[in-house]
Amino acid sequence: MTTVGILGGGQLARMLALSGAPLGLRFLVMDTAADACAGQFAPLLVGDYRDEAALAEFASKVDVATFDFENVPAESAEWLAHRVPVFPNPRALAVAQDRLVEKTLFRELGIPVGAFANIETRAQLQAGVEQLGGACILKTRRLGYDGKGQFRIRSVADVDAAWQALGAQAATVGLIVEAFIPFERELSVIAVRSRDGEFRTWPMTENWHVDGVLSASLAPASVDAALAGAACAHARHLAESLDYVGVFALELFYRDGELLANEMAPRVHNSGHWTIEGAETSQFQNHLRAVLGLPLGDTRALGHACMLNWIGEMPASGAVLQEAGGHWHDYGKEPRAGRKVGHATLRADDAALLAEALRRVGSALGREAQVAPVVGRLSA
Repeated sequence: MTTVGILGGGQLARMLALSGAPLGLRFLVMDTAADACAGQFAPLLVGDYRDEAALAEFASKVDVATFDFENVPAESAEWLAHRVPVFPNPRALAVAQDRLVEKTLFRELGIPVGAFANIETRAQLQAGVEQLGGACILKTRRLGYDGKGQFRIRSVADVDAAWQALGAQAATVGLIVEAFIPFERELSVIAVRSRDGEFRTWPMTENWHVDGVLSASLAPASVDAALAGAACAHARHLAESLDYVGVFALELFYRDGELLANEMAPRVHNSGHWTIEGAETSQFQNHLRAVLGLPLGDTRALGHACMLNWIGEMPASGAVLQEAGGHWHDYGKEPRAGRKVGHATLRADDAALLAEALRRVGSALGREAQVAPVVGRLSA
């Protein structure tokens, strides 16, 4: 029986393990936390990702390794790759861990991206803000996610405050300043590439964020065929350039009829959770198929689906579960402000039925604001 090793023991590893059970797979999860939620469903090895002894024990017990967490040190992935097959490869992981390297690659591949500049000193930040026209975002190059490690700059007058907030990290994780993009919509492509180069994408997803954290995702997104084709072409070009194996997300901004790449996530992705019930094959099972060298599954959507993220604490499940297309996911985490603790997916055969279900759930849970932009899009 094949054992899949997963570095990172959060909800993504948990859902990978659940999706792999029908394939007869076993799992071993490695995480730094003894209470990692994937450990409720798979054996858990607790250790530091830089600890070679722990990595060696992990490698000795698995047939192939993958990730649920992109901030596993790339050098640890490289060390592991000499002992067991690792997918995606360490280079893809390293590129996605550094915003400057990632955006530079986008530019080299001809994937449209907003203006950006590397920042090492306060003087460089001042010059960068002036060059970008004042409105921009200072970010850490590494380790930032869900809105963390960022400072919004509205004008040159904010340079001092931005440097005070993040300047100390210039010498450790690095800084990048990016032009603020007044986007109209946030979209993502969830894609999968197999060991032999087969490439598939799910229908495009539209996403809404609150305070930098994903709040809701809708699929299929309402976009024209040319735009969807361009987005999928960007994702394919990126995957092929990295010899990527597995599932990844390419996050995009839509503005004035064009797409601009925001970032790549080298793993199964929050905006693809709808695929568990809303697609023929979920992102989780296709990721496992890819890394194991199995045929990929069909990625077509089954009607229309909306994923609602639960942040901080779980609401009552009844309103979702009484819906014919309601599906509930509790990650088994302790409540904590800003923490992703679960999600729900509502699925329906047409957009009008999905909008009605979302209105009912939003009203019952007091989450009208969360469902409102999705209902608005479905009703447009």
